[in-house]
Amino acid sequence: MSQQKSKKTLTNWDLVSVNPNNKDWDWKDLFCFWGVNIQSVIGFSLITSLYLIYDLNTFIVFFGTIIGSLLVYFFSNMIGKPSQKFGLPFIVMLRSSLGISGAKYFGLLRGLVGIFMFGIQTYFLSKAFGYLIRVIIFSIQPSLLDHEILLTFFLGLNIIDWSSIVISIVLQTFLFSAGMIFNKKLIQFSAVSIYLGIILFFFSILLSDVKFTTDAFINSINYNNFINLENLGPLATVAGTTFAYFSIIILSYGDFSRYVKNESELKKGNLSLILNLIIFSFFALFIVVGTDAFLKQSPESLSRILTNPTDIIGSLNNILVTYLVLILIIIASASTNLIANFIPSQYVMVNLAPSKLSIKKTSIIISVFGFLISIFWLTYISQIGILSFVDTFGAFFGPIFGLMIADFYFIKKGDLLNKDIYSLEINGAYFYTGGWHIKGVYSLILGFIFSSSTIWNSNLMFLQSYSWIIGAFISGFVYYLLAKK
Repeated sequence: MSQQKSKKTLTNWDLVSVNPNNKDWDWKDLFCFWGVNIQSVIGFSLITSLYLIYDLNTFIVFFGTIIGSLLVYFFSNMIGKPSQKFGLPFIVMLRSSLGISGAKYFGLLRGLVGIFMFGIQTYFLSKAFGYLIRVIIFSIQPSLLDHEILLTFFLGLNIIDWSSIVISIVLQTFLFSAGMIFNKKLIQFSAVSIYLGIILFFFSILLSDVKFTTDAFINSINYNNFINLENLGPLATVAGTTFAYFSIIILSYGDFSRYVKNESELKKGNLSLILNLIIFSFFALFIVVGTDAFLKQSPESLSRILTNPTDIIGSLNNILVTYLVLILIIIASASTNLIANFIPSQYVMVNLAPSKLSIKKTSIIISVFGFLISIFWLTYISQIGILSFVDTFGAFFGPIFGLMIADFYFIKKGDLLNKDIYSLEINGAYFYTGGWHIKGVYSLILGFIFSSSTIWNSNLMFLQSYSWIIGAFISGFVYYLLAKK
């Protein structure tokens, strides 16, 4: 019994292979998954801003986002298949290419970025809660907002701000630590409710003046020079920007694909990303242009068009729409935080000490650090340019992806020794050299050098949107050359 235990010290119930009977995700669940990834304040603002940057050029933006999403589809299928086949999360699959120790420490980079971004996203989530609280107070008695207690600040936050952060942290911790069965329901609820809400938002804009808003939307679309070689450069930039937006979730996509029934459902579900993008882009663009028309701003003054949903509701004198949009922002921000930051960080943290940590325990750890980051974000952290360091950590993500793909498809030929993936035995297939796969480490560092250079080298910054892909290709190719027999 003790011998068996020594071979399995790297596992627990959160990291073991998913029972085939529990693989119950299908394409509809993945439709909701990708929907949640798009349905964020950042996603809304990004899509609409791209259209405005390129003068509402349909060819550049629409086809650019489609190309970018096709890249996401292709890479998600590649990284999702191993986890779907073996039922293992990203961090466990990483042991195959980096060794059990290499996976633990290099995988920690994904967790650190996830925790940091969780804290930042929590801060912005709390702003929506704070806005909602202020709207409620204003509806009851406007003068209450001028009360002395609400004008007293500590660390740049007043009592409403502090209350909003605490509410955001407690709510997310409670919801996100319940396990994947509940998370699946939460993702479904978020995707459906946001789409229903945004449709209501759409109709509230449309019905303000059907002919006026519709004409404004149709006339705003720029078909000039629809097919022009000069558009190819901007087209590639939009495609790269779209891919970069989704790149953080691709690496840890196995945390979710492990629950998908089969590869067919996986591919169909990933294809729904493109459908989600088309649907959401239409509604977002119409709302932005329709709001601009409703406010009777000058069509020529594109810089004045509001692209942030919070700014949009602030310009509309409609309390019901305000409540609706704020609730949607809260749901969207929380659900995106769950998928992109919280769940990947949970698995990474558990992997640090599988015999001692669990999903519930790591949820508390993540929430504590997230709380600290969110309260110090405004006054300290945002002032020191720390996002550059986050981007630098993130520069490892593409190379790690390339390494894993080369290892699974070209070196291991789609095979995995499940029993050894949890073993600390020296003769285990994934123990390598003291727990490190040196060839994988070399390949990863080389890919990182090229990937990070697009962040820190001003001459290469024009390639920043493609740094993930560049790093993935170099790391994967070098690893193949080193590891092939």
